[in-house]
Amino acid sequence: MKKLKELKYGEYFILKDIPEPKESQVYVRGEYDRSSKKYLCGKFVDISYSRLLSGETTVYTEFAF
Repeated sequence: MKKLKELKYGEYFILKDIPEPKESQVYVRGEYDRSSKKYLCGKFVDISYSRLLSGETTVYTEFAF
């Protein structure tokens, strides 16, 4: 369990603590957007999907998919 701002660019994460998530539940950390002060995150399987998340959002990185 980490804060989103602690992850490196391109690192995979999930929002819920699931031991074996589906591919559609896995996100990739993107760039920091200075205008909104949030991180741009996209889904692993859908490159056109993007979502802005706060750096304080709790994410999970210990999983297998």
